[in-house]
Amino acid sequence: MLQSTRWFWLTVLAITLFFLYLLSPILLPFISAALLAYLGDPLVDRLEKKKLSRTLSVIIVFVLFFAIIAPLFLFLIPLLQDQISNLVYKLPDYINWAVMNIQPALQNIFDITVPPLDVEQLKKTVADEWTNMDGFFKGLLRTVSHSGLVVAGWLANIFLIPVITFYLMRDWDHLIQYIHDLLPRSIVKEVSLMAKESDDVLGAFLRGQMLVMLALGVIYSIGLKFVGLEFSLLIGLFAGLLSFIPYMGLVVGVLIASVAILYQTHDATNLLWILLVFVVAQMIEGMFLTPILVGDRIGLHPVAVIFAVLAGGQLFGFFGILLALPVFAVLAVLLRHARERYKNSKIYQV
Repeated sequence: MLQSTRWFWLTVLAITLFFLYLLSPILLPFISAALLAYLGDPLVDRLEKKKLSRTLSVIIVFVLFFAIIAPLFLFLIPLLQDQISNLVYKLPDYINWAVMNIQPALQNIFDITVPPLDVEQLKKTVADEWTNMDGFFKGLLRTVSHSGLVVAGWLANIFLIPVITFYLMRDWDHLIQYIHDLLPRSIVKEVSLMAKESDDVLGAFLRGQMLVMLALGVIYSIGLKFVGLEFSLLIGLFAGLLSFIPYMGLVVGVLIASVAILYQTHDATNLLWILLVFVVAQMIEGMFLTPILVGDRIGLHPVAVIFAVLAGGQLFGFFGILLALPVFAVLAVLLRHARERYKNSKIYQV
């Protein structure tokens, strides 16, 4: 690449990042719509192959999206809200039981002295944090209710996201072709190859891994419900959501469910049923869910996944955790190509 060409693209990149920074307050509906359009485009393409028009295919995909999302808000969220409220109400009792039973057990099993836990201070901290959170949401609600601009902004986003998603999904293939035509001819083949690999990896995560997480959450919840666990839905979905980190959902789910069932029944034999639920779920994931929905396209080492999640959380907080794996999956493709170029360079071969 010529020096002038390199400086041209660096300038374009700097100007683009600068404008993205300036426009960041209004980008949320566009980013959300682009993500939804990306997720829905393969299904639209499949419908087009059935001799349906692009517009009709997009409308059918929209109906499917709302058919999935609507029951989530109508039924699942109220159930989760009830379980969370019940858990917060019983949390002091859980803490007392854990200190009286688990702490001595750890001392006997591992022959170590566990530092005494200030139970009252811990319960006070939990209660204060919940009160602060409750006060925060109430204050936020009051602010929103008294601010016409905030309400208008939320309503605008609610309206804009489906509208933008519709047009992006309808014209997605044209947008990709337009970007492809703008690429310099000298690098179009290499960039297209990297884009294809990034699409395979990113699509495997966004479409496949999220479906695996959802399926595991449902399996965990149903299994724990049959065991008789009081907070089966809350614990099952939480463990399912954590499963995007290798083994994290399994370990955390087993620990939380075990403590909950011991407190609820005071019968250690129920731990076998908890283990059975998670073992069966892992077998279903390993033999059916991951091979069918994800395959071997992600190709990220478990240690790399854990590092990406921790790094994303450290740098950008909660949203960094959500975006860590998709971004890291694309970076992994770029790093593979950079490694190949390095090994073919004179720097490596000397």
